[in-house]
Amino acid sequence: MGERRPLQSRDARWAKATASFLATRRVPPNAISIGSVVAAAIAGAALILSRDFFRIPLLVTAALAIQLRLICNLLDGMVAVEGKLGSKSGEIYNDLPDRIADPLILVAAGYATPFLWGPPLGWCAGLLAVMTAYVRLLGAATGAGQDFRGPMAKPQRMAVMTVAALAEIFVSGYALAAALALIILGCVVTIARRTANIKRILESK
Repeated sequence: MGERRPLQSRDARWAKATASFLATRRVPPNAISIGSVVAAAIAGAALILSRDFFRIPLLVTAALAIQLRLICNLLDGMVAVEGKLGSKSGEIYNDLPDRIADPLILVAAGYATPFLWGPPLGWCAGLLAVMTAYVRLLGAATGAGQDFRGPMAKPQRMAVMTVAALAEIFVSGYALAAALALIILGCVVTIARRTANIKRILESK
């Protein structure tokens, strides 16, 4: 699985119990990774539909689906490593689904706003989220190691979107727009910090 994102939730009792349950039943980690994309698609669809139908239930669904996406991201690695069910192609499933899941949520959030500039905001956030991961993997490819620092790494992006989805219940349109703007700014800072760290490591060799 390569270098892993440092997560305190990996030590949580519920996470260990769930990973053990899945590993015992030999649920493939790759299937759990794909499940994260399904959860992201549900979240994105719920966000867009919330503009016109069943606003509160769909926004709550979106928030729950975003968290389910993160749970899948947590459990796939735990089942693969601690459960010893990793496959030779596991690295593909470990990273590629995330590059799909981020835009599914962020771009959808842009279209879920009532503003004309909402979709461009969502696309920009989605692109920059993918770029943060690209820079992280660039570090690994160049021998500098994977840098998971923020301030807007995947867990932080999804935390912002979860709060925004719930805040939309009370502040129509503005919560999602503000969240996307915050993610864009945070991703720019994250990309700059990770790139600077890679450069520092490479030039010190």
